[in-house]
Amino acid sequence: MRPFVLLSIRAEPLAAVDEHEAFARFLGVETRELERIELGLTPLSLDLDAYSGVLLGGGSFTYSDDPAIKSQRQLRAEADVFALLDEVVAEDFPFLGACYGIGTLGTHQGGLVDTTYPESVGPLAVTLTSDGSNDPLMAGLPVDFAAYGGHKEALTRLPAHAVVLATSAACPVQAFRVGENVYATQFHPELDLTGLATRIEAYASFGYFDPSQADTLRAAAASVDVRHPAQILANFAARYSRG
Repeated sequence: MRPFVLLSIRAEPLAAVDEHEAFARFLGVETRELERIELGLTPLSLDLDAYSGVLLGGGSFTYSDDPAIKSQRQLRAEADVFALLDEVVAEDFPFLGACYGIGTLGTHQGGLVDTTYPESVGPLAVTLTSDGSNDPLMAGLPVDFAAYGGHKEALTRLPAHAVVLATSAACPVQAFRVGENVYATQFHPELDLTGLATRIEAYASFGYFDPSQADTLRAAAASVDVRHPAQILANFAARYSRG
């Protein structure tokens, strides 16, 4: 099988390792079958034909920040991902971005990402649209389900040609598709309770929440049954794995 590739912006070792392992686990592949590339450190050069699909994880970068305060790594990562998305969208190549990935794809495709619809770290209530219920990547998910997330920015204006697949009261665009094979979610399909606890620990000082609330956030996360979003990754692997 041609491997999948995970593009990562996480500089925090604990979160980076957990993200890689979680994506592999829910895709149903070995970690060696999910190549991991750290964005912004060296120039990105991918031969898409060598892979089954591309995944883009989350992290602490935000698109809506003033470019003047962005690190050189973030600026490099944005430029490299935009160049890759030129190719991905033109070829309608299998792609799934999570959290940072929805801001990336949404911005690349002409949408507006800003801080109008932030969500606290923890469980989120997500609802599939009619298009989402009929989309193969969402197969097996109920119309209403719980997911884990937490973000400072989100899509305020969807790209004109994109299809909304999932929404919520707090954040109107929870998932969308461009073409037939290019996807993004605001929530994290790779996150389970253990993974969320790791993220709370790794990002306690990054402004997502008051560090004194970490135990409260963990307790709130444990009180909700989050099991359905991982099906998206299983569907992605089943649909796009190539020999």
